[in-house]
Amino acid sequence: MSHEVEGPHALVGGDLARRYKEPEAVAHAMEAHHNEVPMQTVEAVIVQAADALSGARPGARGESLEHYTKRLRDLEDIASRHAGVDKVYAMQAGREIRVIVAPGALSDDEASLLSHQIAREIEKELEYPGQIKVTVIRESRAVDYAK
Repeated sequence: MSHEVEGPHALVGGDLARRYKEPEAVAHAMEAHHNEVPMQTVEAVIVQAADALSGARPGARGESLEHYTKRLRDLEDIASRHAGVDKVYAMQAGREIRVIVAPGALSDDEASLLSHQIAREIEKELEYPGQIKVTVIRESRAVDYAK
């Protein structure tokens, strides 16, 4: 296929599949993966999920490695600038950020509020596809020794 063929790639792909006598389930899955037509088969749902996973990987949508690493660094920087934050990890191609806080620095309620604050700052300061899950982890341990 080329850019000279008119129409959404999902519909064009479905037409091409039918032209080459692929099973109707294959053609339908191709058409339905971007909701161009209503999904009617399990295969269509699987193709849509596979497309979403493929699109989530670094560089899948033409994003350069430099832009990708800058976005991850920016995510980590937003969370790191808060008091009580010990470590920050951007995960799942930047779709999730895990913030580890010092247990003595924040209460459980403050940790919950921190996740909300970080999420709002990310919305305000960054551009990103989809959504980003912000998880604040506050671990407390009690240790004693038997002598």
